[in-house]
Amino acid sequence: MSSLCVIGAQWGDEGKGKLVDYLTSNADVVARFQGGNNAGHTLVVDGVTTKLHLVPSGILRPNLKCCIGAGVVVNPVVLKQELDGLSKVGVNISNERLIIDRDAHLILRYHELVDVAREQKKGKNKIGTTGRGIGPAYEDRASRSGVRFAELFHLESLEAKVRSNVEEKNLYLKHVLGSDEQLEFSEVWDVITESARIFLPYIGNVSQVIDIAIRADMRVVFEGAQGTLLDQVHGTLPFVTSSSTLSGAALTGCGVGPKHIQHVLGVAKAYTTRVGEGPFPTELHDQTGDALREKGKEFGTTTGRPRRCGWFDGLAIRRAVRLNGIDSLTITKLDVLSGLEKLKICINYHFEGKKLDDVPSLSGELESVEPEYIELPGWQDDISGVRKWHHLPAEARFYLSTLSEIAGCPISVVSVGPERESTLFSSGASFVKNFLVKTSID
Repeated sequence: MSSLCVIGAQWGDEGKGKLVDYLTSNADVVARFQGGNNAGHTLVVDGVTTKLHLVPSGILRPNLKCCIGAGVVVNPVVLKQELDGLSKVGVNISNERLIIDRDAHLILRYHELVDVAREQKKGKNKIGTTGRGIGPAYEDRASRSGVRFAELFHLESLEAKVRSNVEEKNLYLKHVLGSDEQLEFSEVWDVITESARIFLPYIGNVSQVIDIAIRADMRVVFEGAQGTLLDQVHGTLPFVTSSSTLSGAALTGCGVGPKHIQHVLGVAKAYTTRVGEGPFPTELHDQTGDALREKGKEFGTTTGRPRRCGWFDGLAIRRAVRLNGIDSLTITKLDVLSGLEKLKICINYHFEGKKLDDVPSLSGELESVEPEYIELPGWQDDISGVRKWHHLPAEARFYLSTLSEIAGCPISVVSVGPERESTLFSSGASFVKNFLVKTSID
């Protein structure tokens, strides 16, 4: 058995999709375990760009079984659009390849309306959600009023529940959120009946599928969405997502035990980005920040919003390594830093005259910290064509070794471009390298 979990180590958008696509070249199963279509993973294969929001990033590998775990909230309309788009370009999405866990919850139209109305009501105090209904869907799951895919097999008994939900959401929208939006039951019910028609063949037991694969000594990749600093519990509240983004969520999101994950691979950009509202200690409000955004094409896959850019945050990465039990790191977009004379890395925060040993819990405090930087020399060479670690400029290798030392974690993989082949391995990347070939890791 060989398995690894791919986790975002920053505020999301680290390049997990490309990495999962690469790592699944010889895998058997890939499972997405949390989040919804607020996430976006971009793949570039042979010059063709594919953007995914719900389907696991291994879908372009023809022999790979792709699972949407119970921890994911699924908008059936978006999923259908995504599957239709993949079919048009010749991707096989049969029910032999794609499995939706029976316990995954549906995002329905009233979830989206509540999400948007809440943000509008908050005005300047908005959190900056994508408005996709993710949070309200997770709330319904927690309050035991959500709709699971398994219920699509029993539409007769589901109808009364959905009718009650629509009535309740309409009252909430009108009298609490002050929204003029109201839903007809038929509008929601039509989506549910159409979802049953389309998705019943795809519904299965992901926990069981993964267990069978692991017992058969197959290779499994657990795919996370968003990033550690957006975790619902350990992130920068209230500017977080509505699910757990940590490696531990793979266990509950897919229904497996902790022994089933052998390696946790954290993914971080060579700099830092953030989308939406919330504190960002190393954010750059200058030409360097603008240059990183333009060169790195830092615009949200899901929303198209420009990402805020800043220097690499070493303190935040140390927190991510600890919270996830990260075994090794992947550093992406190293090529974006080419051409900068000097590079900065945040190594500590200072707050009210004291050096902090961790990211503060309160967003108000994080907003007020003073980052402490070290400065390293940059490099001028275009490294996007480099294919061997030792061919990187000395300054780039020194930058990577410094990041590793600050993070307290080895760097096993570096990405210097969006294509599959723009992936370099360090001499210490034995687990990841072995995962890519059909040999035992023992």
